[in-house]
Amino acid sequence: MAPAAACLGHGSSTNTVCVMDASGELGLGLVQRLIQRDYTVHAVVQSHGDHHIKLNFDEISCAYKNKLKIFQSDPFDYQSIIDALRGCSGLFYTFEPPQDQPTYDECMADVEVRAAHNVLEACAQTDTIDKVVFTSSITAVVWRSDRTSILSDLDERHWSDVNLCRNFKLWHGLSKTLAEKTAWALAMDRGVNMVSINAGLVRGPQLSITNPYLKGAAEMYEDGVFVTVDLDFLLDAHICIFEDVSSYGRYLCFNHIINRPEDALQLARKLAPSTPAPPQSYEEDKRIIQERINNKKLNKLMVDFVRGSHVE
Repeated sequence: MAPAAACLGHGSSTNTVCVMDASGELGLGLVQRLIQRDYTVHAVVQSHGDHHIKLNFDEISCAYKNKLKIFQSDPFDYQSIIDALRGCSGLFYTFEPPQDQPTYDECMADVEVRAAHNVLEACAQTDTIDKVVFTSSITAVVWRSDRTSILSDLDERHWSDVNLCRNFKLWHGLSKTLAEKTAWALAMDRGVNMVSINAGLVRGPQLSITNPYLKGAAEMYEDGVFVTVDLDFLLDAHICIFEDVSSYGRYLCFNHIINRPEDALQLARKLAPSTPAPPQSYEEDKRIIQERINNKKLNKLMVDFVRGSHVE
């Protein structure tokens, strides 16, 4: 793999990229990291974004003049997406639930699918777009009806079973699976160069017990597929995948696996500090659940990735 500075972006007609939706933790982190690497960024935020987000972008604008342009947009307003993408060589797309519908339920899949369809269609109509990095989730991989009988580790070739997700009300897995499949179908049909990142549970400042990823956490733990990812690692993965011309397909992204009782307790206490002490029998439980998921494809790609400013 070529060093990050020699990868995609320098041979393109523009060093401008779009981050959509930049309203969330991942989006804001990408905006900051990309500007530090000398990209010009079109940051797309929800038109009804909150005051805190505006303050963050005001600070970035002051520190990096002429490197940031903010667009008020809506994933259901096709023209506003086209406007934000104009002149960009790449798109980093991550879905943030609308603020008037913040929780994942049975309707969220339709919302997320429609948003993914609009965004990929807009990319297909934007001549300057060379690459799309589509953020999905591990929950689009791990929910299978044959969970206990699968012989090989889960990897980027696997997909969650949408019927199982519906039956057990795993709305996050259902939404991420259907939205990612929609994006892939449209990308292949329209000839859009897309790569997806299936991220584990993000260990960032905003992690809380209400995160929809956690529905079914006990089952993921028992199956050896409950994985998390540090926000910094996830940001690096996005930029590496965008800049490396050899990246393709799907990448599972995580750097921790919860497969020991002490790991589970540590995470539980982070999510809910009032979590009671476990019984004595728990303290004696030294079981390590076999890991049944791998991210070798991503690790191989990132082995030579260099964080830091990118140089022409």
